[in-house]
Amino acid sequence: MMEADGQPGLRFDILGPLQGWSGSSRLHLGGAVQERVLATLLLEPGRMVPVTRLVESVWDDVPPTTAAHQVRKAVAHLRRRIPDGNDLIITDGPGYRVSVGEEQLDLIEFGSHLRSAADAVHEGRVGDAVRALRHALALWRGPVLSGTGGRVIEGAATALEERRLAAAEQYLELRLGLGEAGELIADLRDLIVQHPMRESLRGLLMLALYRSGRQAEAMEEYRKVRELLAEELGIDPGPQLTKLYEGILREAPELAAPEPVAVPPQPITPPAVLPAASTAGAETPAATPCTLPHDLSDFTGRHEELATLLHHIKARNEPSEWYTPLIAIDGMGGSGKTSLAVRAARQAADLFPDGQLHIDLRGYTPGEPSVTPSSALDSLLRTLGTPGDRIPDDLEGRAALWRSTLAGRRVLLLLDNAMDVGQVLPLLPAEPGCLVLVTSRARLLDLDGAEWISIGPMSEDDGAQLLTEMLGEARVAAEPKASADLVELCGRLPLALRIVAARLRNRPRWTVQYLADRLHDETRRLEELSAGERSVAATLRLSYQAMAEEYRTSFRLLGLHPGTVIDVHSTAALLDMDTHDAESVLERLLDVHLLEQPEIGLYRFHDLVRNFAQSQGGPATEEVDAQGVEQLLGYYLTVTEEACQVLFPGRKRSSTGLPPYGGELPPLQDPERASAWFDREHGSLLAAVALSERHGLDRHTVWLTRNIVFQLNALGRFEDFRHLSQVAVKAARRVQDLALLGASLSSLGIACWKLGHFDEGIEVTSEGRDIAVRLGEKHTEAHSESTIGLLLTVLGQHAEALPHLERAMALEQELDIPRSQAETLTILSTLYEQWGRYGEAATAARSALEIHRQVDYRSNRVMALTDLAFAHVGLGEYEDARTCLEQARGLCDEASPPGDFALVLALSAQVAQYLGCEGDVSSHTEQALELAELSGSPTRQAKVENLIGRVHRRRHDHERAMELHSHAYELAAAIRYRAEEARALGGMARAARALGDTVSAAKHEAAAAALFEVMGAPPYNLD
Repeated sequence: MMEADGQPGLRFDILGPLQGWSGSSRLHLGGAVQERVLATLLLEPGRMVPVTRLVESVWDDVPPTTAAHQVRKAVAHLRRRIPDGNDLIITDGPGYRVSVGEEQLDLIEFGSHLRSAADAVHEGRVGDAVRALRHALALWRGPVLSGTGGRVIEGAATALEERRLAAAEQYLELRLGLGEAGELIADLRDLIVQHPMRESLRGLLMLALYRSGRQAEAMEEYRKVRELLAEELGIDPGPQLTKLYEGILREAPELAAPEPVAVPPQPITPPAVLPAASTAGAETPAATPCTLPHDLSDFTGRHEELATLLHHIKARNEPSEWYTPLIAIDGMGGSGKTSLAVRAARQAADLFPDGQLHIDLRGYTPGEPSVTPSSALDSLLRTLGTPGDRIPDDLEGRAALWRSTLAGRRVLLLLDNAMDVGQVLPLLPAEPGCLVLVTSRARLLDLDGAEWISIGPMSEDDGAQLLTEMLGEARVAAEPKASADLVELCGRLPLALRIVAARLRNRPRWTVQYLADRLHDETRRLEELSAGERSVAATLRLSYQAMAEEYRTSFRLLGLHPGTVIDVHSTAALLDMDTHDAESVLERLLDVHLLEQPEIGLYRFHDLVRNFAQSQGGPATEEVDAQGVEQLLGYYLTVTEEACQVLFPGRKRSSTGLPPYGGELPPLQDPERASAWFDREHGSLLAAVALSERHGLDRHTVWLTRNIVFQLNALGRFEDFRHLSQVAVKAARRVQDLALLGASLSSLGIACWKLGHFDEGIEVTSEGRDIAVRLGEKHTEAHSESTIGLLLTVLGQHAEALPHLERAMALEQELDIPRSQAETLTILSTLYEQWGRYGEAATAARSALEIHRQVDYRSNRVMALTDLAFAHVGLGEYEDARTCLEQARGLCDEASPPGDFALVLALSAQVAQYLGCEGDVSSHTEQALELAELSGSPTRQAKVENLIGRVHRRRHDHERAMELHSHAYELAAAIRYRAEEARALGGMARAARALGDTVSAAKHEAAAAALFEVMGAPPYNLD
């Protein structure tokens, strides 16, 4: 494509693997996050897609706490990668939209061709319609994002797949109408392979065969589909197909082919027509959507349960009923709840002509999170044809739209595998006419109005019949006693019976008695009741043994890699080779499908392949394996040290006593790259510490932890920070290195402060300080004294905290470590501010800022500016406070610690309110609360909620103020954060008095006054 000025233009292809082009050059768009973000935007061209929808699209139901920030970073990345990316991806309110023309996106072009075809058919221009449909279908190259787009994208894609298939049907039907016949048969057969029960396709094939003089084959197609429908669904072909069959049988003249009409030669139907594909940009789904799973052809037994279920369905489906029938099936896992529900739903489908919908809520799916009601509603609404831009972001909005969409319709809804009532209630229709079936392993007692059917193990007769259906009558009759024994050993559980039957079918020399004997050993029964793993291992072993020895060794060693993703640099370290050779190994393993490649430069194992790789080690490989692990840990230690030097200027570089890694390192020249590396390797680094601990490499454990926790602290991942610090303390004790122990204890103290474990923090930090004093290790002593002062400050013990901070300051000045000195000054400023000594608080904060002019550490500078703003507020200098906060906000971005950013915004809202700038107040409050909750730090959240509570109180929104102050009090009291506990009580007292509750107000005021007295601080100005 060329733009008007002759320059190559942009083009994006979404109907298949995502591709971007600038002229003839392929664009490298980035990793999975970037691809899913861009794909979601392209699926709704020209429409605003909220950030919340993009988060859901990328991570389904389990987004990380920084998901919104990662989405925005992904957008920034795409804008840099794509020429004129800022003009393509436009910020629009709470989200983004893409601005593309018809020639820039195949999805828009597809829709345009379909509209042209429809116009041509309406005007009688059949040849033009055929050409338009041919162009539309030729755009397809496979499923959207190659079928790896995640549940949201795949759920949104159902309607477009139906449009594509409908277009293919119309294309072939029009060509039949133009006199073609034999040349269409191959294409029709290909489509039927993909959609064997689609009667309209089968009818076109029958007609094409008949018009080609192949009447017997046409009748054979009818026989095939009749048997398939009877076996799979228990139904006969529809009236249209039956009428066509009868016409072929009597050679009806109206079925004769018309005179051929000349149309330019057509290529064979593009292969892309055949795979299933999907998108969110479709307009309407099939007229009667049905997403029920296939009914099992060998469904056996459960006659009583099925009869009861069908009775309830039909009895409660009378038009006079004024409620939605709700029938719930409960039973143990593997008892056949879903199979029973599907069989009943299929048999009752004709009672619900507007659709039969199924959704797996995954309440008990191993290794997967359950589906949230919000995600379930999104999927169901899209299945019924609701455009993505009309679906609200919040649960209440989606539930309301769902209820209104079902109004006046008769739809059967099967909610499968529910965990609890909370998953089900938002999905229930509000008006009569629909039917809801629910399956769950537990009876959902709070599901009011439900008819319950509990199913247990099968009866002996039903169990024997199921085994007979799967193994055949002859095999069961030959060993009746062993067969009955096998049914009992399987607990008459359908799932277990299917597994043992599959094993016996695949092992014809095994007798039923032989397998029953194996199952009699209770220590291995569950192992025997599993299928597929042995065959998977055999398949993998063939690929493994086909490789040269060097690749087999590399494959085994890579099984030791702790990360979920593997890059070239860590592979080079683990395998002791350069990065060029490491890439060759990874690509070879990728070629033989022993590795996958989620994005360029990154590789990963399938879980079963990793298990197989790990199983190849043993006593003979222990020495080589241990050497590889130590090299890998040395690599991680070296890279994290270099990344910390980039991200945390002024940080002391310590000698580890371990040999440095001498191989090539990833590019870490600037903070953006260093931070991106840390983000990508987060899981691998945590796993590397665990790997180091398992291998007894205690020094690696301690030093690697020291580096990692710097970034964990900056990102607000405090639980990981504390856990790793505890691991490092244990490792330092084992190695009996007091210097390492002192540093590790001091680091653990910081983690305890962040999480509100103040007593534990003082205990471990004091031990670290004492060790440092004994060894004369002044750096650790200074850090420990500063941390003790901090912990005492939050406990409100100001007089006790001050000497520790003064000692820390003296040591930091002596050692000339300005970064640490600035951190201590910010703590000192906080202490003075809580103590009511605002002038001294301002002096300490200014001193910290002066240091930051020399040491550019942005996060600390933000907090120093915030501390100075707090001091100005205490002094009534609101304009000066606003100036400080404007500077602080200018330094904050998506990578900033959310708790720190929240505090800046909360204080900004309060200062803006003092200055009468109400517009600024509203823009800060909700974002501050959201970030505070994301921070994972109860100290930050309590402080932010008190500040915002005060803002609401000044607005006379006393109920909201009481809510915020009360929650802040719960947080602060739980961790004994005295200053915020007292401020929360004071705020609760003012709110209670305004609400007319004078008794509670007096009680809160007394409690607050007592706390301020204990702290030796003046009561906080709450007006």
